[in-house]
Amino acid sequence: MAVSEDPGYLAFWRDERHYATLTTHRPDGTPHVVPVCVTYDPDTRTARVVASRGSRKVRNIRAAGPEGARVALCQVDRARWATLEGRAVVRTEREPVAEAERRFEERYGRAPRPNPERVLIEISVDRTMGRVAARS
Repeated sequence: MAVSEDPGYLAFWRDERHYATLTTHRPDGTPHVVPVCVTYDPDTRTARVVASRGSRKVRNIRAAGPEGARVALCQVDRARWATLEGRAVVRTEREPVAEAERRFEERYGRAPRPNPERVLIEISVDRTMGRVAARS
């Protein structure tokens, strides 16, 4: 599968403050789509979403088993869009969660709201797609 290294595509994930949708699948196979804030590190092909331990998206990923779940993240800005696909796992260790919070603040210009139940959804990206032309 292909992963984009196009500078415009990467800038869309790095330099602009967009919300994205995260699509997971419920245990019955139906899709669950929710808005999220996301960061993407193209060097490691890792996307990060901070979430609450009991959220449906976290429960869906955990229900898929220890190898994680296939998910998709998509952000849209008018006619420009970009999708990241990969395998998601839930991380609870303090260091990776703190790193995700730091990246969140760097991208969105604010710290994530306090949440003692915070976990990290970590996505190993193995496919990208989209149509991201330069802003005019």
